[in-house]
Amino acid sequence: MFERRSFRILRSLGRSREIATVLLNYGFGDVVERLGLIRYLQWGRRILFRRRNVPEPRLTRPQRIRLALEDLGPTFIKFGQVLSTRPDLVPADLICELAKLQESVPSFSVEKAIETLETELGDSVDRLFLSFDRQPLAAGSLGQVHRARHLNGTFLAVKIRRPNVVRDVERDIELMLELAILIERHLPESRVFEPVGLVTQFARSIRREMNFIREARTLDEFARLFKNDSTLVVPIVFWELSGETIITMEYLDGFKVSDRIGMFAVNLKLPELAANGAKIFLKQVFEFGLFHGDPHPGNVRIMRDGRIGLIDFGMVGRLEDERREQLVDIFLSISQRDVKRAVELVLTVGRPSGDVDRSLLQADVRDFIETYYGLSLERVKMGKLLSDFVLILSNHSIRYPADLMLLIRATVTLDGLGRDLDPEFNLALYLAPFVKRMIRDRYNPRRMAHRMLENSGRIFEAVQDVPMQLERTLQKLNRDEIKILLEHRNLDYLVTELDRSGNRIVIGMVMSALIVASALIVRTGTAFNSSWLTIPAFVLSSLLGIWLIYGIFRSGRL
Repeated sequence: MFERRSFRILRSLGRSREIATVLLNYGFGDVVERLGLIRYLQWGRRILFRRRNVPEPRLTRPQRIRLALEDLGPTFIKFGQVLSTRPDLVPADLICELAKLQESVPSFSVEKAIETLETELGDSVDRLFLSFDRQPLAAGSLGQVHRARHLNGTFLAVKIRRPNVVRDVERDIELMLELAILIERHLPESRVFEPVGLVTQFARSIRREMNFIREARTLDEFARLFKNDSTLVVPIVFWELSGETIITMEYLDGFKVSDRIGMFAVNLKLPELAANGAKIFLKQVFEFGLFHGDPHPGNVRIMRDGRIGLIDFGMVGRLEDERREQLVDIFLSISQRDVKRAVELVLTVGRPSGDVDRSLLQADVRDFIETYYGLSLERVKMGKLLSDFVLILSNHSIRYPADLMLLIRATVTLDGLGRDLDPEFNLALYLAPFVKRMIRDRYNPRRMAHRMLENSGRIFEAVQDVPMQLERTLQKLNRDEIKILLEHRNLDYLVTELDRSGNRIVIGMVMSALIVASALIVRTGTAFNSSWLTIPAFVLSSLLGIWLIYGIFRSGRL
């Protein structure tokens, strides 16, 4: 284990040195020192660091964190983007700063892009496309997009994965995990943020995003779900021109949300667009349980016919039926001013990272409900409401599932986007009908009968399985294979104290024996003449006693 870990450190020594240097450059010398990363610095910087502290730039801490992530490259930029979806873990000022990481990644060379494309598709770019623009349209942390034209004349958007991104990401994930372990070990105040858990979740997310086939399938799924919706357009995937490193889709030639002049020129009504956007998003969440997780302005296009186009489906969230039902229950408990029920639901959906002061949580939830209860929907600001709700979770160290936090962040983003289009926009007005519909569907006789039938089937299957389970248990009992595992809790302190008490008794006995032996030798000086073994035996026993005492002191269990 030690050899494998040492090899990993040596293999990534250059990257480890780069990380330590970047942290030092942005004024995180205290972190470098506490994590023991000084050894990765070059000799000259190590001497400089020991002589004096590196002055911090005149920037806020969140700004320095963002700049450090940008300097560390695509993997860390993507990590910052994922962190920006966790308002239950990350402070609001840092969330705002990390949101700026969205489109700040430099592009890579067109030669590398074409090489990747031709390797994946097995033919030259001139034979695959009628034309291929060498200047990229946009660049992201995992890839960049080029405009092209299909052989049949259709305009395309070709997303190409960055060269060596898989190798670089896997290397960085290893280092990030090592750093997370060090942070939890040496920075106790960071454990509330669960660094190892965050890195593990991020690793799962980015590995999924690096495979462009998954995104292509997601595009197809959205297109299928919204095939009868005239307000949304999803790019068509051209599978014959797509693969693990390439995804080719229909190019959506629409207006950006910020292009007010262009939209006015074709007589598009902005309030209507904002309303349609809200309905599309809420339909994704409450009807399909599959939603676009990053609906920021750069991923939205307004078509000339008024349809809304969505691009970049790398980050999506999923909500199972049970989770959607829980969300509706939370809305119900708030609307009915049922504080106890709301607290139970908050704790059911979330995962407290420690002991929760239920009375204080109940007081905070009551204040939250009183703040918004009785307000007309026109006066409810969804962004503020969700931010206040997340603040309660954060104050009580309650962690919510990643998809739910992604939903909250996407909802806040959408609320701001709607207000950009229409200052009078209010997402709550469009949310209420979906919640009411779900409540109505829940008590629909046909659905209740179907649910009862499903539950009855599960109960019947469980009853049928009882004899088989009983037979297996009896067989194990006959073969003496039944084991009882006892787990003690909170006994570590007692075991440690018993160990220390035993060590103290041993030291006392050894010291007493040495004192008595010394007294006897002094009292009967002729004992040295009685046997030639007396002196060696006394010296040997004394050395063994001292060695035992030294070992006990060194173990720290005295």
